[in-house]
Amino acid sequence: MSEETKTPRQEPVEAATEATEPTPEVEPTDAAGDPADEQPRSPEERLEHALARFTELETEHATLKDQYLRKQADFENYRKRMQREKHETATFANQQILLDLTTIIDDFERAIKSAEESRDYDAFHNGVVLIEKQLIGTLERKWGLTRFDSLGQEFDPQRHEAVTTETVDDGEVATVLEEYQKGYLLGERVLRSAKVKVSTPQQN
Repeated sequence: MSEETKTPRQEPVEAATEATEPTPEVEPTDAAGDPADEQPRSPEERLEHALARFTELETEHATLKDQYLRKQADFENYRKRMQREKHETATFANQQILLDLTTIIDDFERAIKSAEESRDYDAFHNGVVLIEKQLIGTLERKWGLTRFDSLGQEFDPQRHEAVTTETVDDGEVATVLEEYQKGYLLGERVLRSAKVKVSTPQQN
C-alpha cells in the first residue's frame, strides 16, 4: 500500500504591521494663532457673543467714518490750495506785465515834460517813436507778442478783418489795400486780427 504524500500544513501568515500611534487632533486656531473660540451653546452665551460682535462692528464703523471725514477734509483743503495757487500765479503774471508797462509810462511822462519845457515838436515826436519801439520790443521779447504787417498781402480771414472793400480791374485774389489797425500774434496764435481794406477782383 502506497504511502500518502503529506503536504506540509501551512500556517496562516499574519501581515506584519507596524504599531502606529494615533495622530493627535490639532485644535483649530484663529488668525492670531490662539485656539478658536468655541461656539456659544446657551442662549445667554449667544446673546453675549452677538453683543460683543455688535460692539466690535460699531467701533470699526466709527473708525472708518472718522478716516473718511479726514480724507474728505484733506481733499477739500487740497482743492482750495490749488485754486489759491492758480489765482496767485495769474496775479503774479499780471503784476509782471503791469510792472513792465509802468516803465513805459515813466518814459511818456519824461517825454511830455521835456516837450513842455522845450516846445520842440521834433524832439517830442522822436521821443514818442522811441518809446513805441521800446514798448513793442518789451512785449515781443518778454511776452511773445508780435505785430504783423498786412499791407499788400493776400486777404486771410484768419488774420484780417475786412472793414471795407474796393473793386479793382486787375488782380485775381483779394488783396489788402489799406491797413486801418495792425494785427498781433501771441506766439503763433492770432491775438487780434488786423482791420483792413480789401480789393475785390471785378467779375467778368
